[in-house]
Amino acid sequence: MRVQKRYQKIFSATIIFSVGLMIVGILMDEPADILPGLYRIITMQDLLITDYVYIAGPGAALINAGIVTIISICIIKLSGDPFNGFTIVEMGLMAGFSLFGKNFINIWPIILGTWLYARYQREPFSKYASVALLATSLAPLVSYMVLGSIHASLPLGLVTGILIGFILPSLSAYTYKIQNGMNLYNMGFACGLFAMMIVPVLTAFGDKPDSVLYWAEGYNQRFIIAIGITCLIMIAAGFFVTGTPPWAVWAGYRRLLSTTGRAPSDYLRMFGPGPVLVNVGVNGLLGIAYVLLVGGDLNGPTLGGIFTIMGFSAFGKHMFNIVPVMVGVALGAYGMHYTPDYPSLQLAGLFGTTLAPIAGHFGWPFGILAGFIHSALVLQTGGPVAGLNLYNNGFSGGLIAIVLYPTITAIWKHRRPTLRDENYYDLFEESGPIDTSFWRTSRSQSTHHSEHELHPEQESGETASRMTDDKPEETEITGKPQETQEPQETT
Repeated sequence: MRVQKRYQKIFSATIIFSVGLMIVGILMDEPADILPGLYRIITMQDLLITDYVYIAGPGAALINAGIVTIISICIIKLSGDPFNGFTIVEMGLMAGFSLFGKNFINIWPIILGTWLYARYQREPFSKYASVALLATSLAPLVSYMVLGSIHASLPLGLVTGILIGFILPSLSAYTYKIQNGMNLYNMGFACGLFAMMIVPVLTAFGDKPDSVLYWAEGYNQRFIIAIGITCLIMIAAGFFVTGTPPWAVWAGYRRLLSTTGRAPSDYLRMFGPGPVLVNVGVNGLLGIAYVLLVGGDLNGPTLGGIFTIMGFSAFGKHMFNIVPVMVGVALGAYGMHYTPDYPSLQLAGLFGTTLAPIAGHFGWPFGILAGFIHSALVLQTGGPVAGLNLYNNGFSGGLIAIVLYPTITAIWKHRRPTLRDENYYDLFEESGPIDTSFWRTSRSQSTHHSEHELHPEQESGETASRMTDDKPEETEITGKPQETQEPQETT
């Protein structure tokens, strides 16, 4: 029970983070511009790429992000959905995409649709609360049907949102299995498939949604200070505030860096809050560094990418498996006669880290390959969905994962690829700590795990082993069991 109660700190920490976003927004903008800015946000069609910082100013954009994040954590808490590492993912996603596409109005019809699905299935909403939040990837479709369609009306938008929320739970459960944990943005792939059906239907009825580009520039210095300080605070908190000795936090973080990141990898349950906070801060700084190195802009969409990386730092991403993908995207940009500061490619370098498990599972060269392919594919997948799917990089990443996983497994690893059969919702329903004391990196264990599908908790254990065949000797990565247990008990 002590562990379970300590997970509840996620709620208060999220509230503090959300309020902090709103305070920063007030400090970065004129107070008189905030309410008009919020009005512009809720009256936009929100198709990709609609930068709220550009259309409404940083103040309104950050306040919208804070409000949406508070709504999200309250839904998780009131529904009874257990807090765990994926809760941090959801908060990162909701805060990030609330800077370009989601607002505190257009998310509600989709959430209502998922609630109705739970009622229809006669199951508690807690089982689907997380999916309801993720399904708001299609919130721009709700806004479009209310504001942009030639048949635009409020009832049409409500019905569309409810339909999305009702369909996505079953669809996302299926798409999760066929990607074999290689694409962290599973809901992006599911939403992309759904949008690919909706857009032709709209076109047949005379509608023609299309992508847009609203892109803010000139905010780098202010956002570097705000987000950089936030990341440094998280690193310091990981070492000195969680109640775990700094040496134990460092040991846990090193073990975390040895994982593949293959979904599901709940780092909070596996390593405790200290290593996770350090990982969140480090990855956030890496995201900022990538944008600056490619000559990009810190604005609503790129901050959304950085917040998403930070969120998934509790569920699969770390610097060893995201950097190869970023490098691959940058190389692909040059190879295709673009430059990495092209807006869509800036986002591809950040959101493309959805393919981090490929780098972790197969090795960094395959991570670079995945990033290189992603840099080309993601520019084309936005067209068929007409800017309606905010998780477009997840859609592209899903296609790449479906192709690369069986290909690399069969040709490079000389093994038969298999489809996982775990229940998608098991990712969200558990919060107890995972015993990592038996984990080792060895060829024998890698072979054993690759041949047998495991329960999600066991699969998380598998992700703590580097599944590469280039390690000739067996190396213990966890130390003594009692040393591993200490960080877990502080969660």
